[in-house]
Amino acid sequence: MGKDVIIALDFDSKEKTLAFLDHFTGEKPFVKIGMELFYAEGPAIVREIKARGHKIFLDLKLHDIPNTVKKAMAVLSALDVDMVNLHAPGTRAMMSAALEGLTRADGTRPLLIAVTQLTSTSQQSMEEEIGIHRPLEEVVIDYAKNARLAGLDGVVCSPLEAGRIHETCTKDFLTVTPGIRFADAKADDQVRITTPAKAREIGSDYIVVGRPIAQAEDPVAAYRSCVSEFVG
Repeated sequence: MGKDVIIALDFDSKEKTLAFLDHFTGEKPFVKIGMELFYAEGPAIVREIKARGHKIFLDLKLHDIPNTVKKAMAVLSALDVDMVNLHAPGTRAMMSAALEGLTRADGTRPLLIAVTQLTSTSQQSMEEEIGIHRPLEEVVIDYAKNARLAGLDGVVCSPLEAGRIHETCTKDFLTVTPGIRFADAKADDQVRITTPAKAREIGSDYIVVGRPIAQAEDPVAAYRSCVSEFVG
């Protein structure tokens, strides 16, 4: 997989989701199915979107004891998605168990990435509410190192940390970066954000874009603009 734009399908029903995807008659964007849509529609929506020809990042952010995560990953792997994730603070034992559960009998599996710190987390909130009193970027880098040691394919991080992660964990270690906004857009609830062009410059491998595309007057034009900025 090369650089790509992943559209976040942040909808609460199958009808809204498919109506949105119907706009894309000339291409099949890589899409992200998160908690809202998955909890509303279940595995059936994954199968339906996959049958339409889309690559899927299933964004459920698993975080539990290793055995539970291993069993859950085996179920998700059977959905034939292309990428799944978990929370990096779950420790290397949890991440290794996830890989084991995710790997199919024939040795194939989806990409597995670890969430470091959410892009809505600031230095202040991390210190005051989570109780971690270290520079946020250092914490993200340490989570990335642990994920790599556990055998994962990459991490979810803000685009601001992507370059440092590649320097520390090799260029082949994937950085999947939400927190993307066009230059003239509002930040909304995101804190650590940047534009598609800046994410490309810093070194993100994939960018995840939700509201700037999903809420655009012309979603296809917004998607193509994002691809042009990020992929070239």
